[in-house]
Amino acid sequence: MTSKKRILMSVPHMGGQEETFVREAFSTNWLSTVGPNIDSFEAEFSKRLSLPERSAVALGSGTAAIHLGLRLLGVGPGDEVLAPTLTFVASVNPIGWLGGHATFIDSERTSWNIDPALLAEVLEARHRAGRLPRAVVVVHLYGQSADLDPIFSVCAHYGVPVLEDAAEALGTLYKGEPVGTRAPVSTFSFNGNKIITTTGGGMLVARDPEWVRKARFWSTQARNPGIAYEHTEVGYNYRMSNVLAGIGRGQLLVLSERVRRRREIAFTYRDALADIPALSLMPQAAFGLHTNWLSVFLVDEKSPIDRDRLIKVLDARNVESRPVWKPMHLQPLFQGAECVGGGVAADLFRRGICLPSSSNLTEGEQAYVISTIRSAFGKSP
Repeated sequence: MTSKKRILMSVPHMGGQEETFVREAFSTNWLSTVGPNIDSFEAEFSKRLSLPERSAVALGSGTAAIHLGLRLLGVGPGDEVLAPTLTFVASVNPIGWLGGHATFIDSERTSWNIDPALLAEVLEARHRAGRLPRAVVVVHLYGQSADLDPIFSVCAHYGVPVLEDAAEALGTLYKGEPVGTRAPVSTFSFNGNKIITTTGGGMLVARDPEWVRKARFWSTQARNPGIAYEHTEVGYNYRMSNVLAGIGRGQLLVLSERVRRRREIAFTYRDALADIPALSLMPQAAFGLHTNWLSVFLVDEKSPIDRDRLIKVLDARNVESRPVWKPMHLQPLFQGAECVGGGVAADLFRRGICLPSSSNLTEGEQAYVISTIRSAFGKSP
């Protein structure tokens, strides 16, 4: 039997209050990139992260936030930026837009994020050579925090600033503190597949109020104050609309419930597939709360069914699944870029599979996915 409706990986899940805020935007005609929803969304987002009220800038995408964040950190032509190889391409594309180049660093297996030990080795080598990188990008992958203490310790030792890419990790904790609050600048995504969504959008968070002001200025074409359209700096059309900010306000109200449900889905998969030794859930690092934005499993090397075959089996039953991110050092786009290590990330890519994880996934739909997987491995439903 095949599911009549395709079961997708991660879809938007409205909470109900979003429409009220959007209607207010329409009724008051605040339909552009200014308005009360934007101001409130930024303030409410900052409060959610336990930051001062004016710490956030609502933008059109998480990628735009990374671009502005790297610019705030001073990345420019010829600069090196260290970044994890196991990530989505949006984490590193803005480095090239600013004229810099990325050096990729392998994952560690505890969290699948950037390996702090390898990062320390690279920074030490760069220090000895007298050419420290301009910045380090740390990504919190699939809703799991990187191990921030050793990362920030070594970066502080060498005076290299960090950008936290928390696009996949709103609601994630590191030792009880929200990720995306420790670095000088951090970024979030509200793309349609994220744990909460504005249908498209992102947020930049900075600790320095002047950086917040500067990011907001750049995001609105860097237009100088006054009646004339005068510009002394390069700017961008990056501001979020007041309508989408209304959706974000409603989504923020249900974030805790979305996190709870995503974790429940991941652990339901884990428990239902526990008698299949070839499958193992992405590790849950002891140093943080993993939101399990996506439920990600590894297929054992000795499995009778490899990862690609499992994806095909699920697809034939109308279930979407995907590999984990293809590492940047394996991408044609970055051919020739330096990568320190890479074997762990390549292995995770080769064996990792992302399963349907929408917070509005029904029990019946998840049971169907589980049954399909169990049948593929010769287990009874």
